[in-house]
Amino acid sequence: MKREQKYRRPERERKPGMLKKIFPVVFIVLSILFFVFLALFRNTLTNYTSELKQYYMNPEIAGSEAAKVDSAYNYKKNKLNYLVTFLEFGATGCSSCKHMEGVMEDIKKLYPGKVNVQFKNVRLKENQMIMEYYGIVMIPTQVLLDREGKEFFRHTGVLTTDEMIKIFNAQLEKK
Repeated sequence: MKREQKYRRPERERKPGMLKKIFPVVFIVLSILFFVFLALFRNTLTNYTSELKQYYMNPEIAGSEAAKVDSAYNYKKNKLNYLVTFLEFGATGCSSCKHMEGVMEDIKKLYPGKVNVQFKNVRLKENQMIMEYYGIVMIPTQVLLDREGKEFFRHTGVLTTDEMIKIFNAQLEKK
């Protein structure tokens, strides 16, 4: 007896499917949308990440850093005459941070005795705790504190001297 041969379909040429044709286009469009989203919501995402970092900080570290910040930047308690503290978190090798060095020098000259300008190099070990305390996730970041050492302004990125002057003048008018 002869074995019955199973029916075999004739082999067809394989043509690329529709998915293979549109996948590169869909991937490119989604990538562009992702980067646009990041650009539009960069500050919101940075602030949210900073808040999360502060929220999950070790309570012992938070307490000790809060005491250090209070003793250094609460001018009502330590009897210094400054009205505002300008904390600049950056690094010496960062090009945006180098631009902010010029802004810091301008602020020192424009507000002597009123604004305490402090540069915190995030690469140095002694600045890691205060960086953690303020939840710094990107550089350069500017944190401004009032006379009592309470944060009233935060910005990540580069600000011009004119933009900083507007912020300082608004705060100093309140005093």
